[in-house]
Amino acid sequence: MGWNTLDDMDLRGKRVLVRVDVNVPIENGAVTDDTRIRRLAPTLNDIRNAGGTPILLSHFGRPKGKREPELSLLPLIPTLEAAFDAPVVFCADCRGPAAEAALSALEQDSILMLENTRFHPGEEQNCADLAAEIAALADVYCNDAFSVAHRAHVSTEGLARLLPSCAGRLMQAELEALEAALGTPQRPVVAVVGGAKVSSKLELLGNLVEKVDHLIIGGGMANTFLAAQGIDVGKSLCEHDMSDIAAQILTKADKTGCAVLLPSDVVVAREFRAGAAHEIVAANACPSDAMILDAGPETVARIADVLEHAKTLIWNGPMGAFEIAPFDAATNAAARKAADLTRDGQLISVAGGGDTVSALNQAGAADSFTYISTAGGAFLEWMEGKVLPGVDVLLRKHAEPATA
Repeated sequence: MGWNTLDDMDLRGKRVLVRVDVNVPIENGAVTDDTRIRRLAPTLNDIRNAGGTPILLSHFGRPKGKREPELSLLPLIPTLEAAFDAPVVFCADCRGPAAEAALSALEQDSILMLENTRFHPGEEQNCADLAAEIAALADVYCNDAFSVAHRAHVSTEGLARLLPSCAGRLMQAELEALEAALGTPQRPVVAVVGGAKVSSKLELLGNLVEKVDHLIIGGGMANTFLAAQGIDVGKSLCEHDMSDIAAQILTKADKTGCAVLLPSDVVVAREFRAGAAHEIVAANACPSDAMILDAGPETVARIADVLEHAKTLIWNGPMGAFEIAPFDAATNAAARKAADLTRDGQLISVAGGGDTVSALNQAGAADSFTYISTAGGAFLEWMEGKVLPGVDVLLRKHAEPATA
C-alpha cells in the first residue's frame, strides 16, 4: 500500500516514538476494558526484539490543552505492564527536559509512557514547535493508533513529517483488512449498515452504494428508508425529514447496480423494554401505535441468503434494538451466520465502529470475524472514502514540516 511497516525499519539501538491509543474506560482508578491495550503488545514486542526502545504517546479524554490530573495516564501503568510483560516507566510530560531525563534513566528492555499529549494545546493544532520538541526524543516514529488516524494532530501526523515513519502491527492489520474489504475486495461485496440515524451515515451510505454489490440496511435508519417509500412506520424511530435523502440514496444505488435490502417483515411493540409484548408483521403493516424494534425472520432469511453468496462483508451497526431481548434476534442471527461462513472460509468479514463490536460480542460472533476494528470515527471515515491524515502522511516519501 506504499507505507512502511516495522519490517522495513532498522530499529537496533533506536528510540521509537509509538503513537498508541490507550484511551480506555476507567472506573475508580481501574481499567475496566483493556482490549485496546492488549492489542498493542505485538508492536511493542517486535520493537524490543529488534533492539529498539519504545516511547509511547497517547491522548486520554479531552483536556482541551490543559493539564487535568484526572486525565493523566499514570493510573494506566499497572495495566500496561501486565499487557506488555515489561517494566513501564511513566513521565509526567511528553516533551522537554522531563522526557529527556526519563529517557536517559530508562533501563534496558523497559518502555517509557509519556503523559497525555492533549495536555498541550499544540497537540490538536498540529503545532510545528511541539512536533519538533517531541521528535527530538527519538530516531523513528511508529503509528499504531488507527483509531485516531482521522485527526491531523502532532502525535498522529506532525511527527511523521519529521522522522522516518512506519505503521505498527495494529495499524498495519487495520489497513490491510480495510484494503481487502473496500480497496481490492473479493466479490460479491456486502455491506451491513445499521444504527439509529441516516443523518449520521449519509456519506457512508453514499460511498458504499458505489462500491458494494449488496447494501443491507437495518436499525432505526431502515425505518427512514421505509418511510421514504411511503410506508407508515407508526411511532418508530424515524427521521422523516431525511426521507428525500433516503430516496436519493436508493435511486443512486439503482443506477450503480447496488441491491439494497430493507426489512420485509418487522418486530413491533408498544413499549421499549426487555420482554415487552411484541408481534411480527409485514414491514408495510406496522400499527399506528407501535414501534418497529427489529427485523423479522423473513428478513433474516433474506440476509442469510445474501451472505451465503458473498465473498466479502463489511459490517457497521446493529439490525435492531440489540441491547434488549427479544429485539436482538435479527442482529444475533445475521452476525452468527456471518461468523459461520467466515469460519468455513467462505467469507472475509470486517467490522467496526459505534455499537458494532458490542453487538457482535453479544451475539458471540466477534471472535470468528476476519477482523474487528478497534476504531470508531476513523473506521467510518475510511468507509466513507475520506483521506485519513494519519494514514496519508505515512505514504509520503519525504518528511515535510508540520504547520505552525
